[in-house]
Amino acid sequence: MGVIATAIHYGIYYVLLGWLQAHIAYTAGYLISLLCNFYLTSVFTFRSKANVKKGIGFALSHLVNYLLHMLFLTLFLYLGIPEKLAPIPVFCCVFPINFLLVRTVFKAKWFQR
Repeated sequence: MGVIATAIHYGIYYVLLGWLQAHIAYTAGYLISLLCNFYLTSVFTFRSKANVKKGIGFALSHLVNYLLHMLFLTLFLYLGIPEKLAPIPVFCCVFPINFLLVRTVFKAKWFQR
């Protein structure tokens, strides 16, 4: 499901890049894909019901993830990767870290109640 959320994120970023600064377009895409990702991850990946505790844990894990995204996006733009392509290596670097964070949220007992 992360692939779908990533595609949504990149698509929104790509479209908004024509009107907005790269970091703002990236943030807008991230927030919209976050909502889709929470639903898809709950229902399809971990086959569990979405609840407030999982939502909070998901949001907190994605706060860390968002900061990593911004760090890597800034780095790749600084290194001269074109704005339209810079998210691709960002996704490759951050995707495994995010999966581990989200998996912790959906498997931890505290979030099951």
